[in-house]
Amino acid sequence: MSRSDRGYHHGDLAAALEAAAFELVDESGHSGLSLREVARRADVSHNAPYHHYGDRASLLAHLGAVSMGHLIDSLEAARRDASDAAPGERAALVAGAYIHYAALHSARFRLMNDPEICDPRQPSPTMAPLLERVHGILADLVDELEPDAPEARRASLCTAIWGAVHGLAELVLTGQVPESEAGPALTTLLDPNRG
Repeated sequence: MSRSDRGYHHGDLAAALEAAAFELVDESGHSGLSLREVARRADVSHNAPYHHYGDRASLLAHLGAVSMGHLIDSLEAARRDASDAAPGERAALVAGAYIHYAALHSARFRLMNDPEICDPRQPSPTMAPLLERVHGILADLVDELEPDAPEARRASLCTAIWGAVHGLAELVLTGQVPESEAGPALTTLLDPNRG
C-alpha cells in the first residue's frame, strides 16, 4: 500500500485536508491554493479533496468559515476575560482581540474577508450566522457603552467602531502601525477616560 493510499484511508481525511490547506494558506496566502497542492501536502490521492469539497471555491469557503469561527472564539474569550471590566475597557480589549487575531493569522484574516470567497451582501448559509455573531458581539459592546442611546445612534456607533477596528487591523497587517500601538489607540477611542 502506498503512503497516499494509507493517507486516504487513515480515518480522518477531512481533518488532514483542512490542516494541509491551512498550512498552505499560512505559508503563501489563498490566491494560489489548489486542491492538488492540498492533496500533496496531506499525502493523499490527488482526487481525495474533491470528495470533501467538490472544488476550490468550496474549500476556500470552508476555510473562511473555520477562520471566522476562530476569530469569534477569540472575541468571546476576550469578552469573558474582561467581564469585570468597565464597558469602555471591555470594548477596547475585545477590539484588541480582533486586531491580534488579524496580526497573528494574517493570511486567514485576508481569506475570510475576501469578497470573492464571502460576499458580505449575500453570505453563504454557513457564513451568515458567523457574521451575525461578530455583529452581535459588537452590538452588545455598543449597548454597554451607550445603553440609553437611541437605536439610530447605536447603529451608527456600531458601524463607526467596526470601521475603526477593522481599519486599524488593516494598518497593522500592512505594517503601517505596529500592533503595540493598537491597544493605546483603542483605549483612546473606546475608553477615553482611562487613557
